[in-house]
Amino acid sequence: MEKLKLSIAGETYAISTDDDPEYMTGVAEEVDEQIREILQSSGRVSITQAATLTALDYADRFRKSEATCENLRSQIKSYLEDAARSRTDAEIARRENERLQKELAALKKPR
Repeated sequence: MEKLKLSIAGETYAISTDDDPEYMTGVAEEVDEQIREILQSSGRVSITQAATLTALDYADRFRKSEATCENLRSQIKSYLEDAARSRTDAEIARRENERLQKELAALKKPR
């Protein structure tokens, strides 16, 4: 577990994490940047409101990402099922081909 100090919107936060320190610093910088942008865009927004709007934005993106992931999982499952059916169909066709080749060879034999 790594201990880090992160600065967001002028406040320092001491956290413990198993994540890569560079990753966590990047996340903190991204949150800090978004809060600062909100604060700069409107002089009437408090730090709490900016943090809340930032949290809402991240929650929205998270939910949309989850929905996208679920959609991709569903598509992959469908593709895997199609591939399994195709393999089964190919095996059936291969066996039928072998059977027909044997039948043709038997018909071509002189009697």
